[in-house]
Amino acid sequence: MKENVGTVDRTLRVVLGLALALAGWLGSAGALGIVLLIVGLVLLVTGLMSSCPIYSVAGMSTVEEEDPRGH
Repeated sequence: MKENVGTVDRTLRVVLGLALALAGWLGSAGALGIVLLIVGLVLLVTGLMSSCPIYSVAGMSTVEEEDPRGH
């Protein structure tokens, strides 16, 4: 998969993903806990891989492109 998740986006995904996954695993019971865990894991994985399938389908990217002039 092509990298399409930038640094800020990646950091937010990892932090939020960890928080939601832990909340789902440790804090919430039932359906809410399962949803939090799944959403958290998806955010965590896409953040760690720097690639989001939804971004790919939508043609989006938060990766900053390098200036060809080197500035």
